[in-house]
Amino acid sequence: MDRYEDWRLPVEARAHHLLKEMTLEEKAGLMHITSEGRGPRPGGVTSPNPNTVGYVEDRNIRHLILRDNPKASELAVRANTYQEIAEGTRLGIPVVFTSNPRNHVNPTQQFGISEATGVFSLWPGSLGIAATGDASVAREFAEIAREEWRAAGIHKIYGYQIETATEPRWTRVNGTFGESPDLNADIARELVLGFQGEELGPDSVAQTVKHFPGDGPVDRGWDPHGERGQYALYPTPGSLYDYQLPPFAAAIEAGSSSVMSYYNVPLNEGSAEQLPRDLWYSETQQFEEIAGAYSSQFLQGVLGDLGFEGYVNTDSGQLTDRAWGAQDLSMPERYAKAVTAGSALISDENDPTPLIEAVQTGLLSERDLDPKVTLLLEEIFTLGLFENPYVDPAEADIVADDAANQAVADDAHRQSITLLRNDSGQLPIGDDRVDETRLFVEVVTRSGAATQTQQLKNLIAATDEDIVLVDTLDEATDALVVVRPNVNDTGGEEPNDIDLSPATGVNVDRVKEIQEAVPTILAVNAVFPWILDEIEPGAASVVATFDIKMDALIDVIRGRFNPVGELPLTLPADQAAVDANAPDVPGYAEQFDYAYVNEVGDAYEFGFGLSY
Repeated sequence: MDRYEDWRLPVEARAHHLLKEMTLEEKAGLMHITSEGRGPRPGGVTSPNPNTVGYVEDRNIRHLILRDNPKASELAVRANTYQEIAEGTRLGIPVVFTSNPRNHVNPTQQFGISEATGVFSLWPGSLGIAATGDASVAREFAEIAREEWRAAGIHKIYGYQIETATEPRWTRVNGTFGESPDLNADIARELVLGFQGEELGPDSVAQTVKHFPGDGPVDRGWDPHGERGQYALYPTPGSLYDYQLPPFAAAIEAGSSSVMSYYNVPLNEGSAEQLPRDLWYSETQQFEEIAGAYSSQFLQGVLGDLGFEGYVNTDSGQLTDRAWGAQDLSMPERYAKAVTAGSALISDENDPTPLIEAVQTGLLSERDLDPKVTLLLEEIFTLGLFENPYVDPAEADIVADDAANQAVADDAHRQSITLLRNDSGQLPIGDDRVDETRLFVEVVTRSGAATQTQQLKNLIAATDEDIVLVDTLDEATDALVVVRPNVNDTGGEEPNDIDLSPATGVNVDRVKEIQEAVPTILAVNAVFPWILDEIEPGAASVVATFDIKMDALIDVIRGRFNPVGELPLTLPADQAAVDANAPDVPGYAEQFDYAYVNEVGDAYEFGFGLSY
């Protein structure tokens, strides 16, 4: 038995002994994480991808990102096969499987953001968890998800997006926990403790909180995955420490195993003073205008001041097609700058050759890699993978299908629903008046509206036989209109659009037509801070949802659950308010009347919500 295989030794000693055995090529491979399964699987869904097998055997890669959505048992079988392959290599270093979130209602699955849903316990979106106003819900969620993930052979999560949502048009708002740095910090702490435990161990799912130091203050809402969205703006003095960093500080204090750097380039022009003078790039320049993976002032300076002791995981493609601010550097030069700045795990890259070349040409020394490799090895040892990386596929399905866990998640769905207006007394439609109610139902969205409408009607009919559904407005006494908009990414130089219109998938005229015909329950999927000034006034009652199971909404409408949700985002008054917003501060902290105010005088600000 090699000394690094001796489970009786401390993790630090085992990592030290293994590091001494590793070649440059093995170290470089360990510092890369790539997507598993791009390409055909000749053996079916449970089989490894042949290309990825080559990455493990020939390129020494040991970190793989799961991007597809098979059953838990199928994930487990595939994971076991990869572990057998890794065990047969020279040093037998196990594979660490990573994934983006998999436990949420996810109507718009996006590659690289949140690709999977429906296999494990199903929870509201992250904003829905925030809307409960109860950080203990995040802990319950994380503890359940941890058990499900480890049973299926997943060891690390690219999550969560704990950054503060300060720019309302930002295309990633729906993956955050909203605009409050304090609530986000509370949730971030509970997520780390729930997924990892009080300390990282063999039952943990290692957290990679993202995107440090906070992706919220983007220019005009543009996505930093694209070149036009690469910039971060900080026009408000002190906003970085006041609003962006508190969630990361909380996650780090709780012991987050790693941090993911943001794509963004912080702009000096237009930014107020944010950093302590000792962290400035130069005497006259506050920021080095380069993406987070290359920024020593963020990865060493700010992270160091926060007491971070884990490793930095770059965002995907930061050294290739999204190397903002470093485009003029060669690939070996990019690697050298990133590693020197503090990056340890290079995301979604499967070729370690440029890193090896950086060492061979003198841009780095092999010893420069050692502290990073040591941190990665320590995580693998601590997760218990050298002792037993294998899982039981049958048990994976049992854990994933646990009805008791889903019952806890279902309660979170109900708790997340936020009642915004009910001055007409339309809600709830209780047993005392349901016999007189004739309900017209329609879903308004960009695509598939007719199908989604029928699905909702089928669900209501299946779960509540007392509700009489009708097909025309002439027959109806009440209507339920569910509005599911989508951000309009303009694609040009115009800001992203969150106003409700055909461009965001909402037929405003149709909504108004229904409202004018019968008293209407307006249920808006508020996973972005939509501008509601066109459709809110005509509703009899207004409810905000956050990517929920719709049977939870039925429970609230029928009065089986008294709503307790609170807005995790401030909804803007109108387009002028959005245009005037400061991208680096929450809506509640804007220095003008930013929030929408309804006809009874309630402001739709962070924390607002009614009950019956």
